[in-house]
Amino acid sequence: MTGQVAMETAETDAPDRLSDSAGLAEKVRDRLAARWRKETSLLGTMCTEALVPSGKLFRPILLLESALAVGGDPEVVLPAAIGAECGHVASLVHDDIIDKDDLRRGKPSVQHKFGADNAILAGDALIFDLFSALAECRRTGARPERIVAALEVVARCGIDLCRGQSLEAELGERMDFDLDAYLTVVRLKTATLFKSACECGALLAGGDERMVRTLGSYAENLGCAFQIHDDLMSYTRETDVMGKPDTSDIRNSRLTLPVILAYQAATPVDRAAITDILVSDGDPAVRRDLLVSIMDRTGALTTAGRLARKYSENAIAMASGLPVTASRGRLCGYARAAVDRDR
Repeated sequence: MTGQVAMETAETDAPDRLSDSAGLAEKVRDRLAARWRKETSLLGTMCTEALVPSGKLFRPILLLESALAVGGDPEVVLPAAIGAECGHVASLVHDDIIDKDDLRRGKPSVQHKFGADNAILAGDALIFDLFSALAECRRTGARPERIVAALEVVARCGIDLCRGQSLEAELGERMDFDLDAYLTVVRLKTATLFKSACECGALLAGGDERMVRTLGSYAENLGCAFQIHDDLMSYTRETDVMGKPDTSDIRNSRLTLPVILAYQAATPVDRAAITDILVSDGDPAVRRDLLVSIMDRTGALTTAGRLARKYSENAIAMASGLPVTASRGRLCGYARAAVDRDR
């Protein structure tokens, strides 16, 4: 079973298994497709292009499942789930500009198709649409004070995301193979989006402070597992499988976990080779192959995989502190699937 299928059919640890997870995802998908289509301008076209077809919808689903896990109504938080995907896609649009990536989800990226200047505007518009979507929860029954609390969570998430992006760039410029700094980047750039989605779902659905905190911890561990597995796939999967360039990390001199682990375990000769591979202007595909060979020699890929699974197990342990429901079971299933997927 691939990770994608596993995310959609995650098993529950409760007898009251719900069958609405796929239905909720389909509802999010339909609303995303329609959200910007009435806008006939170039901006509307770009935002629709970025949102459709949708990806795994992992963050919206986490938000909806978190609402269900605290006993809430998913219809109340549905606008926030739409917003979660808008915010995530905005970060991808901006990432593709920074990385100069021409491919996203198997098709031309927004910056490649419309130019970087236009793509910046599209990403900005989707960020503001995230806040608009949160405000829409007033009409679906969320309490105003909980919407304000969710807005605070999302704003904090956005600032953390920018901090993570900035720190990642600093590490690349310095060629600083610092494991702790890498893990900080992962928490700020990726895990914060997962944490924000789960905390917002719980808050808007009426969850108490303990449940919100538990789901936040679950999501932070899940996000770390997810990103580490993503970093692994850059060296273990090809472009046509992932739907994005497999040489992006090489081209952008990105110090991801398998690179850092390889460097720390390498001989002086291989360390010099790793640095040269990352900073040289040679063919990215050739440089990637050379780096993979060093990773194989040092066991970096295996070690990175073990760390991803450790974070996955931590997420499952955190979810076990929630009430026994079908949603808790699915949350555990998503944690397993995060490190067992092809894209």
